[in-house]
Amino acid sequence: MEDVHTVFLKADCPPRVKRGAIGSLRLVEVEESTTTWDTLQLEQAEEDLMAIVEEHRHRSDCFLEIDRKGCRVLQLGDLRITSAWPPFSDAREITIVRPVAKLSLGDYDLDERLIERLRNHHRGVFICGRPGSGKTTLAQAIAEYLDTDVGALVKTMEAPRDLQLASRITQYAPLEGDLEKTAEIIFLVRPDFVIFDEVRRARDFEIFADVRLAGVGLLGVTHANSALEAIQRLIGKVELGLVSQVLDTILHVESGKIQQVLELRMTVKPPTGMQEELARPVIEVVEFPSGKLTHEMFAFGSEIAVVPLEGRTSADLSPIKAMAKERIVETVRQWVGVDCQVRFSSDSSAVIYAPANMISTLVGRGGENVKQLQNELGGMRLSIESFNDMPEGMEQPNAFWQDKRRKGNAWENPRRKGKSARRQQRKR
Repeated sequence: MEDVHTVFLKADCPPRVKRGAIGSLRLVEVEESTTTWDTLQLEQAEEDLMAIVEEHRHRSDCFLEIDRKGCRVLQLGDLRITSAWPPFSDAREITIVRPVAKLSLGDYDLDERLIERLRNHHRGVFICGRPGSGKTTLAQAIAEYLDTDVGALVKTMEAPRDLQLASRITQYAPLEGDLEKTAEIIFLVRPDFVIFDEVRRARDFEIFADVRLAGVGLLGVTHANSALEAIQRLIGKVELGLVSQVLDTILHVESGKIQQVLELRMTVKPPTGMQEELARPVIEVVEFPSGKLTHEMFAFGSEIAVVPLEGRTSADLSPIKAMAKERIVETVRQWVGVDCQVRFSSDSSAVIYAPANMISTLVGRGGENVKQLQNELGGMRLSIESFNDMPEGMEQPNAFWQDKRRKGNAWENPRRKGKSARRQQRKR
């Protein structure tokens, strides 16, 4: 049937299909089927499929993609067939997938400025979205647009090869099971643009960065719930200063449509909410084509901070101050085991309130502890005072804690101490 996207056959289970349009697929049982498939029937079906592959080896779209113990992947025309059996799966099964739609870039009704941006194929682009959202369909449309309309030489890196493309676009699988080796061959054939389908694992993101930094235009397809999450998946695999060189455009796809486009820009400035002397490299996340700044990314201590620039009230702490307060409270808790209170006297200075008898520990010899914490917070100036010095309206985080030692204890009462000493002298 034309709207069937996937067929699921599993031993001793009724056959099911996933049908519908992109973004609205639904899983249903095959009503016309009166019997279930057993293990022997599925084994015979797989043998028949292998025979078809052997019979049509002369065709470029019929081949054995993966053959491992417990799993096999075949490509028959536009059908990708995955079979699995014990011990890899609990029962024998066959899954058949085909594309339900093939669109051109003109079908997406894109802004001319975005099309012009994609025409410049010396870019790093991510297409992100949930499974079944239409990421691969869009990647195919962009690849064929670059090949046909722009005249760029396009290649793909896929595991498994899943894109349905014109025959002159070569599709590469992992060479000897390793996409890094595929990337080495990619450099030798000198493509203008590469489609990297299914960027999932940490190593995939590193390969993406290596290929992009070599000057090759690159489009990666990855799973993420939003465009910002796709950016965050790259952070940590690539140095912050290189992120905007590796990736500059992110397309978020939902229900077969582009919902959001983000652009990354690198600049040197103080992050929003910080003073000029705290300037540092900052990556700006900008909505395209409006140019609206939505987030900033920068090094904050030993971590990379991703700070939203909207969605907070004037009474809230700025994102910078909120992160600084969280880091201060956590550090003080690690050092002395007690929560502290923090008050910001300016954008670049704060006062820490802690138990009086722990201030010297927090300051450290020659102020080394405070200096270390100041460096982790990007040079923010810190001073430490006692809970007793807190202004009115601030609550002490440890209500049970008293800076003054409790009276009435034997070691604080000189009279009781003197009587105890006299009693010991009489016994002697």
